[in-house]
Amino acid sequence: MRGAVVLVTGVMAAGKSTVAQLPAERLPRSVHLRGDGFRRMVVSGREDVTPRPTPEAAAQLLLRHRASAAVADLYAAAGWTVVVQDVVLGEHLGLFLDAVTARPLYLVVLAPAADVVAAREAARPKTGYGGGWTVGLLDEELRERTPRRGLWLDTSDLTAGQAVDRILADPAAARVAG
Repeated sequence: MRGAVVLVTGVMAAGKSTVAQLPAERLPRSVHLRGDGFRRMVVSGREDVTPRPTPEAAAQLLLRHRASAAVADLYAAAGWTVVVQDVVLGEHLGLFLDAVTARPLYLVVLAPAADVVAAREAARPKTGYGGGWTVGLLDEELRERTPRRGLWLDTSDLTAGQAVDRILADPAAARVAG
């Protein structure tokens, strides 16, 4: 997987952070690129995405995805395996995958049941949902508007370690390009 890019996506509280970190720790020369870091870099003028985003919020989301794809490509070109973690759903998924030029390119979609996500969200110290988003709305975006590409994992009953074991056992199932 040297020089590869792996996108780990799903709704908030799906386990993306942990599932992205674990394979990065197992692979030699790897980078865990957190897409939300690009959002937090905006000091002034940030508009967060809501269920009905403003044109500016949509443009900022596209910029964030393009920035993380470009950084992933830079690391991959230097021989690193890059695990990108971000919420990339619906029409944005194809745009993100098209923006990554590194090959091979892998996609892992974490898709636990909505009630499991709600329980995880309630149990964690940070709050991911706000700005009009609910677990149900984001789950609908995932299941009804996100293209079925790559490896989709229902992680409702899996530990993060078990999810990573499945990903690494059959990376070809997650390959979307190259």
